[in-house]
Amino acid sequence: MSPGTKHPDPAGQLQLARHGAAEARGALLENYRSYLELLARVEIGRRLQTKLDTADVVQETFLEAHRHFDQFRGATEAELISWLRGIFSAKLANLVRHYLGTQGRDLRREQALEINLDHSSRLLDRGLFAAGGTPSQQVVRREQGLLLAEALAQLPDDYREVIVLRHLEELTFPEVAARLERTVDSVQKLWVRALAKLRQSMGEPT
Repeated sequence: MSPGTKHPDPAGQLQLARHGAAEARGALLENYRSYLELLARVEIGRRLQTKLDTADVVQETFLEAHRHFDQFRGATEAELISWLRGIFSAKLANLVRHYLGTQGRDLRREQALEINLDHSSRLLDRGLFAAGGTPSQQVVRREQGLLLAEALAQLPDDYREVIVLRHLEELTFPEVAARLERTVDSVQKLWVRALAKLRQSMGEPT
């Protein structure tokens, strides 16, 4: 995503989706794929990394949202994202119960999942830039976490991976190095390059 990329008009798409057009609903939901896939990656990575596919969880979320879109009562993009995250959280909690063999509902586990999702979303929303940086007009207009997820999706795989591991999974540099099977020095250099590329793609000063 380059600084000049034109973002969709979520308010306009939301109005079209409310009129019941399946294509409009699909187009609206697609705007949030990168955001939800990133949250799924972080949460699944902590629990069921080898058993679940992030894309499958997100797709199930979209199918549920599409079927029950008439239940959404919000009027803003932020409210829509919150609603989608609620559906996503329920889907993921069900999968956790299934794969961990939990009988019935485990409210403590589900509450912990909600907390982790909220924490991951806040990490996205607060941004990955230096304190005092001036956000671009795009960031002002739309939720910063959403824009960051979109920008991360456009990065090379190794750049995206080092940022996700360091900032969202909150691993130390030695832990990231072990995960990537690289030296700590090479990981630190990769991280610096990755952040510079991310800032550039977001239209931020490097």
